[in-house]
Amino acid sequence: MKTAVKRKAQILAIDAGGTMTDTFIIDENGEFVVGKAQSTPEDESIGLLNSAKDAFAYWDTTVEEQFPKLLAGVYSGTAMLNRLVSRKGRRVGLIVNKGMEDFHRMGRAIQAYLGYSYSDRLHLNTHRYDPPLVPRELTRGVTERVDLFGNVVIPLYEHEVEPAVRELLELDVEAIVISLLHSYKYPDHERRVRDIAKEVMKKVGKEVPVFASVDYYPVRKESHRTNTTIIEAYAADPSRETLIKINNMLKSHGANFDLRVMASHGGTISTRANELARTLVSGPIGGVIGAKYLGEQLGIRNIACSDIGGTSFDMALITQGDLSINTSPDMARLVLSLPLVSMDTVGAGAGSYVRIDPNFKSLTLGPDSAGSRVGVCYPEGGVDTVTVTDCHVVLGLINPDNFLGGEVKLYPERAYEAIKKQIAEPLGLSVEDAAYGVIDLLESQLRNYLESMILGKGYSPSQYVCFSYGGGGPLHTAGYTKGLGFEDVLVPAWAAGFSAFGCGAADFEYRYDKTLDINVNDGASDDEKRKAGKELQAAWNELKEKVAAEFEKSQFSREDVDFRLYFRMQYQGQLNDLEIEAPIKEFKNIGHWNELVNAFEDTYTRVYAKAAKSPELGYSITGAIVRGIVEVPKPKIPVEPFAGETPSKEAYLGKRNVYWKGKWIEADIWEMEKLKPGNKIKAFSIIESPATTFVIPPGFETYLDQHRIFHLREI
Repeated sequence: MKTAVKRKAQILAIDAGGTMTDTFIIDENGEFVVGKAQSTPEDESIGLLNSAKDAFAYWDTTVEEQFPKLLAGVYSGTAMLNRLVSRKGRRVGLIVNKGMEDFHRMGRAIQAYLGYSYSDRLHLNTHRYDPPLVPRELTRGVTERVDLFGNVVIPLYEHEVEPAVRELLELDVEAIVISLLHSYKYPDHERRVRDIAKEVMKKVGKEVPVFASVDYYPVRKESHRTNTTIIEAYAADPSRETLIKINNMLKSHGANFDLRVMASHGGTISTRANELARTLVSGPIGGVIGAKYLGEQLGIRNIACSDIGGTSFDMALITQGDLSINTSPDMARLVLSLPLVSMDTVGAGAGSYVRIDPNFKSLTLGPDSAGSRVGVCYPEGGVDTVTVTDCHVVLGLINPDNFLGGEVKLYPERAYEAIKKQIAEPLGLSVEDAAYGVIDLLESQLRNYLESMILGKGYSPSQYVCFSYGGGGPLHTAGYTKGLGFEDVLVPAWAAGFSAFGCGAADFEYRYDKTLDINVNDGASDDEKRKAGKELQAAWNELKEKVAAEFEKSQFSREDVDFRLYFRMQYQGQLNDLEIEAPIKEFKNIGHWNELVNAFEDTYTRVYAKAAKSPELGYSITGAIVRGIVEVPKPKIPVEPFAGETPSKEAYLGKRNVYWKGKWIEADIWEMEKLKPGNKIKAFSIIESPATTFVIPPGFETYLDQHRIFHLREI
């Protein structure tokens, strides 16, 4: 919708997904606009520029006019993850303890079946083992041993390091990773290997980057730590080139800021950050952070996040205003040591392929997808297998002439023929019934995923407000929330760019973790408690220095940083610890120890139960965490005056035939941008926007509130 208002853009937030690239532009008043364009994986800067042009067109302005006014830009994307999944990273060499050369490819055993269904785990013909990121022939062992308490059992045999490095260089490795057992307790050996490696490189005149795990991820679990450090060398560091290319494109069009990147822990970091692997999954994280920020503005503390894009369905829970952080996640069938916002992801999206299982003659969805090519209906071809979007087009749910605001014209006749041949005829169904069956199957699967995630964590959907977003979210919101009994279901008008909105709402934040083993028995003396507290404080001080050093790369001084202290604690002997925000700024006395314990037990009783408290076991502090935050501009949630329940005639686009539950019916079509707060839309209706389509099927109605958020209700 064009407007003559003079705009001054302030923040550019980018979500470069596998199918679409969204840009979220925020102006000086906190008002925003969403742009959308197809992703260009070969050069992400192209899709980004096209998406930004689309956004600025709504404000009747241009990239050239607005980029010089921008104060900040935040990026999230899939380039690094794609590099990892497709195994197109650097050739990396690995130095480990002698005798442990095989532990990386063994992968803690769990990697042998991560991502596989139960049946696929059992059958050799469908179970394959991914090759290790570093093959055995590029792995070398050196003699040394540190025990789990950090004591040196066998000193480092320094004379073994030089030949190991020389051999790896002769094998043309492009980076070297060093990971030794229990190095997080005693880092000197790893750092000595690192220094010797650099000396050898100078001698032979061939330098490659060296990554010692203690310089990046000084945490326990050697498989997780080693994988993550390898990813740093294999995929993250090379991805800086992508980020530099995007940064250069922005600057060539007048931008004056340095790009920031969405990180796995929910903050944003500089492209020059030491640990870039934390940006491995940035897109879906943006949506969860956006939901948390929007919830804070609206006073909603319990949120079930649901995000449908072209390739996946991402879910997360925000409980009492807090996110859960998983410190040992898995990704691309690898166990990792990254602080990651806890999410559940399934390969079911709008671009997911639809096939018939040859054994059972039943429909299967995904997990692979057509990505940016959408489906068989895509004008440029290249897709032969039916997708969920093809079904949308055949059923009349999507206007083929208004995809991306008309920039891409879809071909329903191609989708019709493909569904007929691949799905309908083999199942003995009409094309329409086959297409409707696909949508019904997708929504029932998504409903089951969402419900099981909430119930599996010990909660009920009735305790949560469901936020639905992503380009494909509003198409299916009614279908996958039906009957679950959520307190409310919200669909922001900017749902298609919600992950980009979340990037714009994220803090500029660095987070560093350090593994500790501090045990305090029940009935311990005050001196023992003070000693434990001082050890924790020493770890916090060390991590503060790392956080401050990262901010200095972006010209922020220590005084600009808000340091927040966290710790991980459990009862002695238990398997799982909890992450707690410290109620103190610095440990000074025995009273502070009691405050730490009380904070832990308050959280413990919320997660488990009051009856589960076990102080007689004593306490273990298993980790120290420091988050450093610098305030940045954030989007303002829109507030518009109410205009009554009846939408204006301008918003009505007419009727369209839609196939629903065995018959063709006429649906009212509305233009999303012309609906006003207070407007109520009843079934059967389709609310169209250039970036998304919102379906209101029988049994539902929706109204738009003053913040341009749709509330979907069962009636």
